[in-house]
Amino acid sequence: MLSRSRCVSRSLGRSICALRQSNRVLARQATSGLSAGQCVTIHNSPRTESRSIIYQIRFFRSSAAHRNEVITIKTPAFAESVTEGDVRWEKAVGDSVAEDEVVCEIETDKTSVQVPSPAAGVIEELLVPDGGKVEGGTPLFKLKKGVSAIKPTAAPATVETGDRVSRSEHRVKMNRMRLRIAQRLKEAQNTCAMLTTFNEVDMSNISQMRTQYKDAFAKKHGIKLGFMSAFVKAAAYALTDQPAVNAVIDDTTKEIARKNELAVEDMDGGTFTISNGGVFGSMFGTPIINPPQSAILGMHGIFDRPVAINGKVEVRPMMYVALTYDHRLIDGREAVTFLRKIKSVVEDPRVLLLDM
Repeated sequence: MLSRSRCVSRSLGRSICALRQSNRVLARQATSGLSAGQCVTIHNSPRTESRSIIYQIRFFRSSAAHRNEVITIKTPAFAESVTEGDVRWEKAVGDSVAEDEVVCEIETDKTSVQVPSPAAGVIEELLVPDGGKVEGGTPLFKLKKGVSAIKPTAAPATVETGDRVSRSEHRVKMNRMRLRIAQRLKEAQNTCAMLTTFNEVDMSNISQMRTQYKDAFAKKHGIKLGFMSAFVKAAAYALTDQPAVNAVIDDTTKEIARKNELAVEDMDGGTFTISNGGVFGSMFGTPIINPPQSAILGMHGIFDRPVAINGKVEVRPMMYVALTYDHRLIDGREAVTFLRKIKSVVEDPRVLLLDM
């Protein structure tokens, strides 16, 4: 035998089910004579039915708001030595973007950083002008998630005609990295007394050694055994023999040390550079010093050339090498001795073992 409360609950449940079924019948009857585009609204008197409808409407609205959410994308963090960069936009306001699609590129003094879209959507607003400077964490643009836009087809751009501009010519702004390179090279040309000395290296022995050990080297160290590795080892060995080549002229460190303001960053940085133009097919060239360093070694391509070996002409794989140095610090004798040391180590790696 059921209690009174259970009878009332079961009776109320049956009433609500009957009311819902009657509403569905009324809805079908009311909409059967409507044309496309017309609608009918049925109001329910029970509070339970109206609450259900309200919950459904609220859920639908919250989902739509989530899809149309506007988020702000910020500049990623830069390296410690990089403070700012220039923005170059790949997209405009109103453009649709997919997830991970590049929206802009930030050019710094050392590298270019691409900023992708974190989600699919439409560019709502660009917060930085094209070419503007930004720091790490600066807001870049606003993205409306989950929507797409159809941009009207733009009219074809008119071609400027005149005596100095043709159809094949267009102006391109120099990027930040290129400007910094130009500044550094001009600084080296204006401040350094640059001089270059040359030599040639027989690559027969090092090529044979590379062929013999490249597989075992890659298996142990996880990288390929290239000729650059041999020249880095040879340069490190030669720099210990000629320390003047490993020096720099610094006019600021003395003042910083006198004021007791010397930091770790003031003691960082390279003192010698190796440039490999051979990967691009260069046969001969004169590298430019990277200030404030005092020397740079230039590697070039390996080409078969006839050379005199023990009174006989033989064809050997040969490479020209060039050492550009600052004559304010390094004399010709030291520069030539340094380059010959590199030549002897690369041509016969046993020199390293014998320390000759």
